[in-house]
Amino acid sequence: MILILNITFIFYIITNILMFISLIISKKSNNDREKISPFECGFDPKSSARIPFSLHFFLITVIFLIFDIEIALIFPMIYTFYSINLIIWSKISFFFILILILGLYHEWNQKMLEWSN
Repeated sequence: MILILNITFIFYIITNILMFISLIISKKSNNDREKISPFECGFDPKSSARIPFSLHFFLITVIFLIFDIEIALIFPMIYTFYSINLIIWSKISFFFILILILGLYHEWNQKMLEWSN
């Protein structure tokens, strides 16, 4: 029992020494303020957070996320090609690709894919 208490005490002392050393070594100076500030797409973190945000940039981001998820849904379709009936697989794939093409046409028709205003 005393051996366990001694080992626990030694581990406690070693842990505290290591935390104290890391506290001394990791002191940040005021010169590093720019380095530790967050960087958000070119926005100045010390300015007002209520600056205008480009809606077009947001729409491009949403389109990218949608197509990224669609790619993640296409991969299992390729895998299921061998496990289900070819006719059923063809119908499902056709409707999925048709929805993708119609969505892309709608985005193109709404001029969301054009970068200039």
